[in-house]
Amino acid sequence: MKWTMTVFKDPMYVEIVTIGSADKKSSLEMAKEIAAVMRKNRMKRALIDHTNINSTSGGTAEVYERAKQFSLIGAIMGIKVAEVVKSEHREFFRFLETVSVNRGYTFSTFEDKETALNWLLNG
Repeated sequence: MKWTMTVFKDPMYVEIVTIGSADKKSSLEMAKEIAAVMRKNRMKRALIDHTNINSTSGGTAEVYERAKQFSLIGAIMGIKVAEVVKSEHREFFRFLETVSVNRGYTFSTFEDKETALNWLLNG
């Protein structure tokens, strides 16, 4: 999976747009970069747009481990993450959302960017 990142200052959040296949290795690399950018810019909100990915990989145990790794890579507690996904990937990302919320992150998945951004900035 590849991604681009844009930092917005007003309102303060980082937007990530992904493309390709969402797998464990690239997801963790992306999470590390997001954590670093958020720390550098003192941000706590991120919008991740996965609507351009073509596939996801990983079973229950692997997805569970992805959420566990967030704290190990330096993700700031108190962050708020909105992910925009295609309907065919909704179930995969809903499980990631559940595991992330259980680990103390404010995390939600959406199927449209406008709703996700409204939740992220105002919710």
